[in-house]
Amino acid sequence: MYNVICFLKISSLSGGTAMKKRTVLVGMLAALTMFAAGCGGKDAAKESKVLRAGTEPTFAPFEFQEKDSKDFTGFDMDLIRAIGKQMGRDVEIKNMGFDALIPAINSGNIDVVASGMSITEERKKAVTFSDPYYTSGLAIIVRNDENNIKSLKDLEGKTISVQIGTTGADKAASVPGAKVKTFNTNAEVFLELNNKNADAVIIDRPVGAYFLTKEGKGQDKIVGETMDAEPYGFAVKKDSKLAGEINKALGELKKNGEYDKI
Repeated sequence: MYNVICFLKISSLSGGTAMKKRTVLVGMLAALTMFAAGCGGKDAAKESKVLRAGTEPTFAPFEFQEKDSKDFTGFDMDLIRAIGKQMGRDVEIKNMGFDALIPAINSGNIDVVASGMSITEERKKAVTFSDPYYTSGLAIIVRNDENNIKSLKDLEGKTISVQIGTTGADKAASVPGAKVKTFNTNAEVFLELNNKNADAVIIDRPVGAYFLTKEGKGQDKIVGETMDAEPYGFAVKKDSKLAGEINKALGELKKNGEYDKI
């Protein structure tokens, strides 16, 4: 900063030649550039210590918020924090819609998706996934008083409630004649079912099973077999080296027993 002030003082002197003035101006700009670069370097170093993870927190038990709490909890949240710690980075959780997560990766607003995201060929065109860290599958959930729906085929011509952008939504769209209602959160998905505005929900089985121990207890049930085994992965920007760093940290957590504890 001292150099910049000096150059400003010199440039204000009268009587100098045009060449001298140009030299002073060039020197002043160089000093400003060095000063800005120095500040930017510090900021960049600081930012590199933060791993920004995007999630849609209505996917218990993987990511959710307890009532009257702003803290994010669940398996994915604990795991990504442990991965960040293993990498020597602080983890910042960002709340956003599920269908906004991949665009947020590609725009640079977040570094990683930690949101129970199934690894699919279609998504792999847009992002790079870490190694799988959990294998899930889809399930059909209906109200307890529903006895005619027992399989995917029974949903033909029915109304299905799903979360937008999910593999559950893709599965529902494949059912002939079905009316598919999409919502931003799973809370809305189940509300539609229990308000009798939908006949069934298609969702990841662990999430459905968890719901049945909480809000859905005594109201709803899972029917049929688990569909489409789906591995979950952490998504990062296409071809980013961050995927390899996450894989290394994940492998270390599995070796030292921390993964099993989580």
